[in-house]
Amino acid sequence: MDPLNALLALTNFVLIPGIAYGSQLALGALGVTLIYGILRFANIAHGDVMAFGTMWTILGTWLLKSWGVSLGFLPTALLVLPFGIVMTVLYLLAADKLVFSFYRKQRVRPVTLVMASLGVMFVTNGLVRLIIGPGSQYFEDGERFIINVREFMATTGLEEGVGLRTAQALTIAVALIVMVALFWFLNRTRTGKSMRAYSDNEDLALLSGINPDRVVMVTWILAGGLAAIAGVLFGLDKGFRPFTYFQMLLPIFAAAIVGGLGNPMGAIAGGYIIALSEMSITYAWRRVVAHLAPEGWEPNNLLQVLSSDYNLAVSFAIMVLVLIFRPTGIFRGKTI
Repeated sequence: MDPLNALLALTNFVLIPGIAYGSQLALGALGVTLIYGILRFANIAHGDVMAFGTMWTILGTWLLKSWGVSLGFLPTALLVLPFGIVMTVLYLLAADKLVFSFYRKQRVRPVTLVMASLGVMFVTNGLVRLIIGPGSQYFEDGERFIINVREFMATTGLEEGVGLRTAQALTIAVALIVMVALFWFLNRTRTGKSMRAYSDNEDLALLSGINPDRVVMVTWILAGGLAAIAGVLFGLDKGFRPFTYFQMLLPIFAAAIVGGLGNPMGAIAGGYIIALSEMSITYAWRRVVAHLAPEGWEPNNLLQVLSSDYNLAVSFAIMVLVLIFRPTGIFRGKTI
């Protein structure tokens, strides 16, 4: 038995990628849960909005690289990310002005706003494909690894190694900073408290003198910023392809629902639960078990519950189970 090598294999193939992916889902789910909690509808366009912000960041990165601008071992995309955030926020504010505000003033049912967001999704997806194309794109700069598996194994003399990609480390660090900043904003600033009051009781908030237009605008700004950051971090980690961001919509909504739709803390918890569940169920455990099993008892098969092709099925199954047995989620968000 070799528990140390088993732990290293688990860390390298499940924990590190799971935490990085969970951070990306958590940021995406935060945007979804803010819109649902304050504007009271499920924004189906959120995945393609993430692609929209990532697209502008990639284009800006290419431009800076053509000028010879670089951050060395860090991705140049970090310099362009504020531009991607601004473009995403402006796009969402324009979508609200042209589409959502009309239906909001009519006080339509939430399902109508969901259908409107479906239209925004198709338009956004079309714009992204038209501007940058439907194929895969990569940032392609900066150092790829902070910790290299082979170097780790050579240094320690162990059978298993741990690798940490720069994109994974950036994802975890940036996600932590953004989450702390968001919770500080919502709990410590006057605008944040107004948003929470508006979410809890719209009529009472209006009677208290809260400006609903300002609350709506700030909500879209925060959602746009979170979408752009999540999209860029995902693109740095796994590459950019417009259709991939559309597929991310399911695990993002699953994360928001599992944690408690409308509850920011729940969105974060749900993101990590969904990501680690996907990684654990689709991982082939043979390597880990082989280190833990007595000599001669090593498994012959992969010990894989599901193929990695079924990642989305795992998210869907967890979301359905939560909707059946606890519709308000772990942190008791709003019911659907």
